Amino acid sequence: MRCLGAAGESRAAQVVCDALAGEGVVVPESAPAVGRIGVVVVNTITEREVAFVRAAAADGERRVLVVVPAGASVDVDGSWQLMSAGAADVIAWDRSDDPAADAVERLRRWQHVDTLMDSAVVTEELVGRSPAWRRVLRQIVEIAHFTSLSLLITGESGTGKELVARLVHALDPRPDKGDLVVLDCTTVVPSLSGSEFFGHERGAFTGAVAQRVGAFGQADGGTLFLDEVGELPLQLQAELLRVIQEGTYKRVGGNTWHRTTFRLICATNRDLLDEESRGTFRRDFYHRIAAWRCALPSLRERTRDILPLAEHFAAMQEAAGGFDPAVSALLTGRPYPGNVRDLRTLVERIAQRHVGQGPITVGDVPDDERPPDDAREAWRTGRAFEGAVMQALAGGASLKEIGDVARDTAVRMAVAQEDGNLKRAARILTVSERALQLRRAAQLQEG
Repeated sequence: MRCLGAAGESRAAQVVCDALAGEGVVVPESAPAVGRIGVVVVNTITEREVAFVRAAAADGERRVLVVVPAGASVDVDGSWQLMSAGAADVIAWDRSDDPAADAVERLRRWQHVDTLMDSAVVTEELVGRSPAWRRVLRQIVEIAHFTSLSLLITGESGTGKELVARLVHALDPRPDKGDLVVLDCTTVVPSLSGSEFFGHERGAFTGAVAQRVGAFGQADGGTLFLDEVGELPLQLQAELLRVIQEGTYKRVGGNTWHRTTFRLICATNRDLLDEESRGTFRRDFYHRIAAWRCALPSLRERTRDILPLAEHFAAMQEAAGGFDPAVSALLTGRPYPGNVRDLRTLVERIAQRHVGQGPITVGDVPDDERPPDDAREAWRTGRAFEGAVMQALAGGASLKEIGDVARDTAVRMAVAQEDGNLKRAARILTVSERALQLRRAAQLQEG
């Protein structure tokens, strides 16, 4: 943990850093943004301070605590401006009897979360280092380990909602927790829904030859995961309200009240707030299942994770030699309407054709997944760029500006694809690593 001063020459900033140093926060001689957690001290909000916080946060790679010392001029809007720049929290130094201890408590919580983020239970199941993915995953880890809140996971099909539910259960620190019980709401037959959720007594209806413990009973002491909760009909939502809120229920055909305690996790690919406004989802039920909401990003929002995910899936098929550049380009340039599940299916098909210990090559790609000749020709002849170029010309862009943007975009995408490794990015772009280093240095010098 580091104390970084955007206004390091300020006496107030020095007081803050000295107090934090007394609590064990390392204060470097200079102010480089190193490590994953840092503290920035600001006396006012100008473009300089906002830029400093944005750079220190590194697009979500680091958690930055902004401290406003006593007497500083930072208003409410300024606090939100700092949060938009990437700050994880903004605290006033003069609003506590022991502000240093309060700040350190936050930092230690964040450090614990980062340790969990690097643990095998997370990294072996939920692969990805893109900022969009890390930001969401960090929230999930913190909520899972430090709270018992009900969690609503939203996202498109194939984004990993069930994996996240399993992670939340795994990180739940209850010493004697029970099992994770999964119930797919799309498979619940309306006429038997009461038995599915509440269980039934013997003889409660035709065919009930034995007593059954429903999902609520099975999940007692553990976690109940309702997948695709948006599929539940309104009547059933009403029936579930009591047990979710109060933890009591009766089995179908029974008169005895049973108690159950569980953590509730729900998932859906629907917009439940929109469903509620149209009258197809109950507002009271929504607020009971969504004490915390988490929206998983689609794969197109975390393209940096495509190759790491693909390598992970290939290794699961015992094909851990990597991908040659042409296959890498195919994987990163292809759309994935089914998100991570779609990518996994493709990689499994490719990996099962692969032989040997070397990288996966173009011959391993099934015929129906290979780019058509006209698609490969489209970018060579410029047809693939015609729409973007027409928009640029309509906006008054010059030939040089269009070329510069195309060049910058290609470099940015190659560097992102290779997770910041300039040597590998240079190989893809067929330029020297030195050329990319000089380009990066020039961009930094330009601000």
